[in-house]
Amino acid sequence: MANASIRYGARIRKRYVSVQREKDALYKCPGCGRQKVKRVGTGVWRCAHCGKTYAGGAYSMSTPAGEAASRLITELSG
Repeated sequence: MANASIRYGARIRKRYVSVQREKDALYKCPGCGRQKVKRVGTGVWRCAHCGKTYAGGAYSMSTPAGEAASRLITELSG
């Protein structure tokens, strides 16, 4: 997991590893419910099972701002 551009500082190296793990992880698909959503590009996520494509964060499927927006939409609509 080491990268030549990440050289000095334990905090920076730990943050880099954390972001890489988030980016490479599989996420649960909102459509089919399977743990098959993988990052295709920056902010683009696709489910390998059902083929649906989602917009999300650059390095994780959802962001804190996106989750807050979803809660607000749910509260206002229902």
